[in-house]
Amino acid sequence: MAVDIMQREDMISPGISACVGCNVELTLRLCMRALGPRSVLAIPPGCMGGVGVVGWGRTTGTKVPVFFPLLDNTASMLAGIKLQYEREGRDINVVAFAGDGATVDAGMQALSGAAERGDNILYICYDNEGYMNTGFQRSGSTSRGSWTSTTPVGGGSKGKTQHKKDFPMIMAMHGVPYMATASPAYPVDLVRKVRRAAEVRDGLAYIHILNPCPNGWGFPADHSIEACRLSVETRFHPLYEVIDGRFCLSRSDREPRPLAEYVGMMKKYRHLDDEDLQELQGVLDRRWRRLEALAASDSV
Repeated sequence: MAVDIMQREDMISPGISACVGCNVELTLRLCMRALGPRSVLAIPPGCMGGVGVVGWGRTTGTKVPVFFPLLDNTASMLAGIKLQYEREGRDINVVAFAGDGATVDAGMQALSGAAERGDNILYICYDNEGYMNTGFQRSGSTSRGSWTSTTPVGGGSKGKTQHKKDFPMIMAMHGVPYMATASPAYPVDLVRKVRRAAEVRDGLAYIHILNPCPNGWGFPADHSIEACRLSVETRFHPLYEVIDGRFCLSRSDREPRPLAEYVGMMKKYRHLDDEDLQELQGVLDRRWRRLEALAASDSV
């Protein structure tokens, strides 16, 4: 599969002016290689719109139709586009590539409605744990203890006080035919899941991809893939999929890497002490045990 995807044609041409070390462009290109030319791509407001996909960057172009909807109604607009293609008897992948924090906040209502209705679209969320429009701002996807420009550290404050919204589990509990988590650090797994999602014909498919942001999170740009890998190996971002209600773990490492290896490389966590890390570790451990139990029970 790795050789196959490398031989496939890029649907997104080079030229995107993304920040150095950003894996969002890599993620989009992998996803679109997996989906191929019979696709329509929606990119609502966020990092991918800001760095220029069609006409915004100086040399960027695409080989598939792209439009830029408002984020709070992206899913419902996609549903209408997919319905028209179905009426014409055309099998086209209608996919959203969204994130920048807002998918789990402003975009949630439309996405939840699309899942409830069973709209046959693919929604891919690139999660960079914040809003990047005017500095790194807090969102529902920002993890507890993070520094952001809207949850500053100091004066007795240790950053965001709320836990990160477990959006993959929220989508799984909607009962969609397919939900998966993925990472650009594991491209073969990512491509397999995108292809599996594209095969869904009876409802919405959702893929959640964690993409650490070097600028927002405060780590060297050349450590970007390593950050993605550590997020998986520490179980901060566990890889799994839910197929027609059946939970399947993509990785089942007996001993995860220490969480300190992941958070220790990032400025946004640098103020946390051992007690804070133990609390965060407890949250991750409880989530992992729940995933193991769901995988063992073979159902939602």
